[in-house]
Amino acid sequence: MEKRILGIILSLLGVAGLIYAGIQFMNGGEGTRNIKAIIFSVVLGGIFFFAGIGLIRNTKDKAT
Repeated sequence: MEKRILGIILSLLGVAGLIYAGIQFMNGGEGTRNIKAIIFSVVLGGIFFFAGIGLIRNTKDKAT
């Protein structure tokens, strides 16, 4: 059960990171600093999201 909760938390953090990257992309901005921040947010958000989904998918429910 704890792995499933951790998976949910990681998935939510991943979604938040991807939304943050989308907001940064839509606001525009110039320079390499903005591009680096967007790429960093997308990569980190994607890792968290897919790690969380993997934990949720691979965790078996136990009958109590």
